[in-house]
Amino acid sequence: MKFSKLPLASKLVETLPSGIDGLFNPWRDRCPHDAAGNGPDEKLQRLALHLDCAPQFVLAGEAPGYQGCRYSGIAFTSERLLGEGAIPRIPAPAGRLSNRRLPFSEPSATIVWKTLYRLGIAERTILWNAMQLHPYRKDNLWSNRTPTPDEIRLGEPALRMLIAEFPAARIVAVGKKSEGLLREMGIPVAGSVRHPANGGATEFANGLKDLM
Repeated sequence: MKFSKLPLASKLVETLPSGIDGLFNPWRDRCPHDAAGNGPDEKLQRLALHLDCAPQFVLAGEAPGYQGCRYSGIAFTSERLLGEGAIPRIPAPAGRLSNRRLPFSEPSATIVWKTLYRLGIAERTILWNAMQLHPYRKDNLWSNRTPTPDEIRLGEPALRMLIAEFPAARIVAVGKKSEGLLREMGIPVAGSVRHPANGGATEFANGLKDLM
């Protein structure tokens, strides 16, 4: 398997801290609920495969979630979708990614990938986040919380590096929070689409189609 974008993935990850209580770095920290064979190295390799394209779009959310990127290593991408072989360029893993009884399935991830395939841009889209560390409550690894302003700034160097690597790609903010974060950073966005969660699937799909 060729990992031509592994140097890029490694450089992105090197900008991010690790070992911070309440923030999980999928590509450097090890989770007690990672299945055997799904440590930081495996997640970094999947990220490298995901980045190995000439993207037309970079879709940027707010931050990783425990049902998605924490175990997959890719924004808006769940254990279930990877297990089904539904993600371009990434072969289905031989085993599980987490030790949860059933594979994690993130509703937003399912909607995002279905939309990308329906619009014919799944092979030309990179998924990312304004802040790339998973913010969780300290009493529960399987939780999501809103990152603080100081935490959000931790993701800015990697975001700028990714944009510089793919200058032809159009940056699309997924959700109002992401749009606000990107604008605060001075990141030029091609547009903003509704986050697919909480009944926003149709607006998300229509918004992305309009941007095309």
